[in-house]
Amino acid sequence: MRQVEAGGFALPLCRWQLPDPFDADPDEDLVGIGADLDPATVLHAYASGLFPMHVNLADAHESSVLGWWSPNPRGVLPLTGLRVSKSLSHSMRKFEVTFDRAFIEVMNGCQRPGEEGEWITQEFINTYGQLNSMGFAHSVEVWNDKGELAGGLYGIELGGLFAGESMFHRDSDASKVALVALVEKLSRCPGPRLLDVQWKTDHLASMGVIDIPRDQYLEALGVALANQACF
Repeated sequence: MRQVEAGGFALPLCRWQLPDPFDADPDEDLVGIGADLDPATVLHAYASGLFPMHVNLADAHESSVLGWWSPNPRGVLPLTGLRVSKSLSHSMRKFEVTFDRAFIEVMNGCQRPGEEGEWITQEFINTYGQLNSMGFAHSVEVWNDKGELAGGLYGIELGGLFAGESMFHRDSDASKVALVALVEKLSRCPGPRLLDVQWKTDHLASMGVIDIPRDQYLEALGVALANQACF
C-alpha cells in the first residue's frame, strides 16, 4: 500500500502496485491490465497519469479485462487555447449550465451501447458515482429551455488536474457548451491547471485540444497535483 497527496489531501490507500507510465513503452497507450475499480485504485491511477478502460484481448479467458491507459501523445486543452466559434457563442445563450446536479444522469447519457461510450459499464457508473459522493468526480450539465438534460460531461478532479472522461449531447452544441463552461470555471481558479481529455479527436481539436508527449504530460501532472482543487 502507498499513500499519495493531491491538492494537499491524502488519497485513500491503494492496495495495488500500478504501472509507472514513465517506464511504459512509448509506442503503447495501454500500459497495464488487471487490478480493480475500487475508488482508491482509480484515484491513485489518475494521480499516476493513468485512467481505466476495459480492453478486449485475443488471449483473455474473459471477453474483456480492465486496462490502464496512458496515451502517448496525450490530448490536453490549454485553458487559454479554447476556441469558441460565433455559432457556438450564439448557442450558449440557449442553455442553462449547472455543476454536479445530475452526475449519474450525465454518465448514463455518455453510455452509448455500440458507440464510443459502450465502455462505461454499470461498474464504472457505480465507482464514479462513489467518487462523486467523495468529492473527486464532477459533472457539467447543460439544460435546454424545456428543462431537459441536453448534454454534459464528467471527469475526475485531483488538485489542479481535471481529467475529462466523456461527454454527450442530445441537442446540437450541448456538449461543446459543457466544455466551455468547464474551462471558464477552471480559469477562474488560481494556480496551474491541467485539463486532460485523453485523446485528441477532430471534434476536440476544433476547440483547441492539442497533443503533448507523455513525459511532458506527466511533468505537468506533477505540478498540477500540488495545486488546490477548483470544484
